[in-house]
Amino acid sequence: MKTPRPPVAVRDPRVRDLVWPCRVVWTTNAPHAPEDSASLLEQHLGQAIVHTSRPSCVLRSGVGLVLDYGREICGGVRFVTADNHPRTCRVRVRFGESVSEAMGAPNNDHAMHDLTVDLPWHGTAEIGNTGFRFVRVDVLGENTIVELRGVPAVSVYRDLPWRGAFRCNDDRLNRIWETGAYTVQLNMQDYVWDGIKRDRLVWLGDMHPEVRVICSVFDDDGVVPASLDLARDNTPLPGCINGISSYSLWWIIIQRDWFFYKGNRDYLQAQREYLVRLLRQFMGYVDPAGRETLPPVRFLDWPTSEDEAAKHAGLQGLLSWALAAGAELCEVLGESACAADCRNVRARMRAHVPAAGRNKQANALLVLGGLMDPVCTNDAALAVRPLSGLSTFYGYYVLEARARAGDFVGALNVIRSYWGAMLDFGATTFWEDFDLDWIRNASPIDELPVAGKDDLHADFGNYCYKGLRHSLCHGWAGGPTAWLGAHILGVQPAAPGCSQVTVKPNLGDLEWAEGALPTPRGPVRVRHEKGGTGGIHTELELPPGVTVRRTTG
Repeated sequence: MKTPRPPVAVRDPRVRDLVWPCRVVWTTNAPHAPEDSASLLEQHLGQAIVHTSRPSCVLRSGVGLVLDYGREICGGVRFVTADNHPRTCRVRVRFGESVSEAMGAPNNDHAMHDLTVDLPWHGTAEIGNTGFRFVRVDVLGENTIVELRGVPAVSVYRDLPWRGAFRCNDDRLNRIWETGAYTVQLNMQDYVWDGIKRDRLVWLGDMHPEVRVICSVFDDDGVVPASLDLARDNTPLPGCINGISSYSLWWIIIQRDWFFYKGNRDYLQAQREYLVRLLRQFMGYVDPAGRETLPPVRFLDWPTSEDEAAKHAGLQGLLSWALAAGAELCEVLGESACAADCRNVRARMRAHVPAAGRNKQANALLVLGGLMDPVCTNDAALAVRPLSGLSTFYGYYVLEARARAGDFVGALNVIRSYWGAMLDFGATTFWEDFDLDWIRNASPIDELPVAGKDDLHADFGNYCYKGLRHSLCHGWAGGPTAWLGAHILGVQPAAPGCSQVTVKPNLGDLEWAEGALPTPRGPVRVRHEKGGTGGIHTELELPPGVTVRRTTG
């Protein structure tokens, strides 16, 4: 007779790994230093043991230390204790994405990063559920002794194989590709979150770069459709998703991208009624002169939030892009009248092309919406002071627009300089925002703050992400991972479900690049290498059922 299993309402698709700290960053010196703190770096089972020859780390009242787990983690920590005195001891635990955050007063929005907890005698206690790399532990109370056998992190993530791949002769780009993929994977939790420390929410605009990365790296395990449906089901029309008009447009664009990469017709069919009603609602936000009149909240990204002209220009481009995506989906669904109306309204919008000045975000969206010439826009705005005015979110669309202009070398240099600088200063995931001016006199995030230098985490940030509230693992920042596969490898879907793909390599200043794009039929594998005459030799491996519409090289 089988033992009955307990009822399960929802089975968690994530796994839990124990990750041991790799170094002790800091300890107190007085009144006592920790004893045998190096023992916390030794990997073991994470189980309390009464009698053992293994050394323990002993912390007394007023003593603290900071542990480094080597990379950003989503989860908490497990304290494995021994002969504490008194048997129940109180400690303060601070989680940090930077050493500065662990040493300071972390913000407790969305997840608790600064807690006071009791530890048991000869037992284990799991503490925390947030995004972090560093943990500070301080012993509270008088005449207290905490004996620690270990403090492994409990890493919670979706254990998905990396079906997509990218590698080239520039290892800096390879590291950026991997970091973007890891950043997004960490944010694939219950749903596709924007950040594992802060903004543990489904934000539809923020989700678009994440979906592009997921399509470039992972198979479909259901987290993207679940996130899209969560947004839809909690936004009855005529409401706007997340209360932001542009985020409903991003829902349309994501639906188009998801269908072309994954090809699930049943899922698309389930969106039919909402999609058509949404498209008709947003077509009504275009006046007779072709000008967008989207309702509040009007938002692109934070750096453009105070520039009304840039917002209008960007929203004009984004609405045009969404109507193009909607027309494609309506054709698939047999909604030919709605598709024709989308195209007609979009054509009317070409009569109104707002001036965006040199705002990179707005100009990029005008290009992607088909309203401005890519080459002229690149020369006049996107390539002018190319590292200024970027954001980790809309920087992806600047890269996409520069690819439309054929400026692959310029885009690669932006990726190396902008995203690469985060790696230079200790990042293992990409950040909510970043400005190269911040690093002029700053110390890395994986070291203690240095007197006379700027604190890269605590001293910078803007808008809603000031100081330690700033998230250092934000999914919207992973765009270069998707971009490198789509434009350097040049592999993109040409038909739903990648039943057809285009293969158009653009090596820029690279000598070779190789990698893979996951499809529902298996990975498309490519290798491109420059020849002695300047041409590109391509090796291509296609899974059964996938054909190439066009290949060059």
